[in-house]
Amino acid sequence: MIYSVRHATTFLYEPAVRESVMEVRMQPRSDTTQRCLTFNLDVSPAANITQYRDFAGNTVHHFDIAGSHTEVKVTARSMVEVQSVPAPSISEAGDWADLDALTAAEDYWEMLLPSEFARPSAALQQVAAELRCERRGSPLELLMELNEGIYRLFAYVPNSTTVDSPIDEALRTRQGVCQDFAHIMIALVRPLRMPCRYVSGYLFHREADAEKDRSLEGASHAWVEAFVPRLGWVAFDPTNNLIGSDRHIRVAIGRDYADVPPTRGVYKGEAHSKLSVAVTVSPSDAPLPEEPLPSIVIQSRPVFARANSRTEQEQQQ
Repeated sequence: MIYSVRHATTFLYEPAVRESVMEVRMQPRSDTTQRCLTFNLDVSPAANITQYRDFAGNTVHHFDIAGSHTEVKVTARSMVEVQSVPAPSISEAGDWADLDALTAAEDYWEMLLPSEFARPSAALQQVAAELRCERRGSPLELLMELNEGIYRLFAYVPNSTTVDSPIDEALRTRQGVCQDFAHIMIALVRPLRMPCRYVSGYLFHREADAEKDRSLEGASHAWVEAFVPRLGWVAFDPTNNLIGSDRHIRVAIGRDYADVPPTRGVYKGEAHSKLSVAVTVSPSDAPLPEEPLPSIVIQSRPVFARANSRTEQEQQQ
């Protein structure tokens, strides 16, 4: 399946800021099951864009907008081919002994240790007990159970948490967004000595699945990949109780969200800021959809520095 993806992000500042430095992770990955056929990144005001690959092989674009400005608009357009892969078979997957042998022989430590948004807590231990999160059955069977268990235990509520909310907030209220679902599953799986990583990307919402999909249409998506012996990395989407399929478009992988935000940056100035995001994913042979209204809008106020530390902070910037 070939998809056309448009990801538009707009930052508004009041009053104007003096400079913006930003990095962007919006280019879909190319690997064994997916190919990014074309990619274009447009930035306004115009800026010189450079790119590099981070530690996980994700493509990162970087730019610096000098001078006074009240708006930054970043629009990524891509064409990506995603292959359909058969559902993982329990009979073909390995057991716990196979998993231990593989993790002992190869380097998976970054995906086995706690990370910024996926770390143990008392609230997590309670959920782990409810879901019987322990080594039993086979690794693949347990992952499927956890994927469904998180889906049933937590309610998907848009804007109920923010991108930097700790998972304890979602664990306490039993509701959250796709980042929370992914972080919870990662935090449950890693203590079992099973490598698990965070995936950011997009989910194509087919008409046949529109009523079942809980994730927000018109926004980026997040899920996890766990390493299953004999099968390799297998994708699980606890937000929608799905196994990774040709509807999941991978953009970046990391230990958790902190490694792979779509945009990350700083600016000079003391301004109220507003972030809006609009995403469209459609089959490449479908008519171009109209530009959607933003599905995510975040407003923030400036944090004012103390007078005696102002000069030092400007020098650090």
